Amino acid sequence: MRGELRGWWERGRASAEANPLLVDIGVALLVQAAMTMPFVVPRAAGAPPATWAAYGLSTLTVLPLVWRRRAPLTVLFAVLAANALYRLTVDGPGQPLPYTGLVVVYTIAALSPARRRLVAGAVLLVAVPVGVWLNTRSARELTFSVFVFAAAYVFGRLTDARRRAHRVEAEQAAAHERARIAREMHDILSHAVSLMIVQAEAGPVAVRAAPERAEAAFDAISATGRDAMVQLRRMLGVLREGDSVPLREPQPGLAELLDLLDRVRAGSGLDVVYRTEGPDRPLPGAVAATVFRVVQEALTNTVRHAGARTVTVRLTYGDSDLCVRVTDDGRGPQAGGRRGGHGLVGIRERAAALGGSAVTGRAADGRGFEVRVRLPIPETVEAGR
Repeated sequence: MRGELRGWWERGRASAEANPLLVDIGVALLVQAAMTMPFVVPRAAGAPPATWAAYGLSTLTVLPLVWRRRAPLTVLFAVLAANALYRLTVDGPGQPLPYTGLVVVYTIAALSPARRRLVAGAVLLVAVPVGVWLNTRSARELTFSVFVFAAAYVFGRLTDARRRAHRVEAEQAAAHERARIAREMHDILSHAVSLMIVQAEAGPVAVRAAPERAEAAFDAISATGRDAMVQLRRMLGVLREGDSVPLREPQPGLAELLDLLDRVRAGSGLDVVYRTEGPDRPLPGAVAATVFRVVQEALTNTVRHAGARTVTVRLTYGDSDLCVRVTDDGRGPQAGGRRGGHGLVGIRERAAALGGSAVTGRAADGRGFEVRVRLPIPETVEAGR
């Protein structure tokens, strides 16, 4: 039941944001209904008569609220003028609250810049005491009027602060999403281009020495390029604007990991060994995608920098975590620099985003290079494999 109410609220808010004029008309009608009450309830003997002229003027004070968002300061002056006309020309029923004034003050506080708010405040400092003097000349009413108008202003400023906070939160979420997409595209392009360069450099030699190997190299370049294009279309589809229902394909996971290893074997000539340890278990989609990208980036670094002949990919399932180790038998970390650059930074960021950790450097046996990532696994997950 609570979920249904929340869904109705979210749909109603979205509809209100899409149709502000209809909301303003609704607010004006609601205020008019409240101001109609003193005209329809039984009146005490000796009270001012509820005439149609008085009711018409009360409606005139409400009508400007339809334009409250587009010109709030102008609407304030129109409401004050209509209220003054009501007080000076007819002796109609009074209102328990200054409804129209409160709505306008709230709107100015919520939507207007500081200069307009200052102008509105100066106007109200004059208009409120004058209105009280025309009505009852009571200090009690003056205190009450100041309180309710101040409350309307504070409520409007709180609404503006909440709106700004939501906007900042949305911008931060968009920035995180752009960073995620940038990392994904870096991994895709870096991996594909590295394999294609290796095959292209080996192609001329293979053409002269072993034509059948050259044909295989060209096939590997083509397959790698097609796979990169598919993944790039998937990522760019997230950024495409104008589609009412964008096509979303699932992120790669462990099911695609074996295909990745096969492509690296075929494209680079590396001996890629894959091992798992511990009881196999389902992984959340985010964890599975991170495992795929970590292995992809580690293999890309091996192809580009290691000069290795063998690389081992090992997944170790623990009670509450998964350890991913990618170790090669290449030349290891280079003196005066670190291997992998932005790719290793991306691996650390991916691990940290899931509450895990990443360590890179010389392998434990002193030979080659190792990427070791630990990722926590929630107890209850939706399989992402």
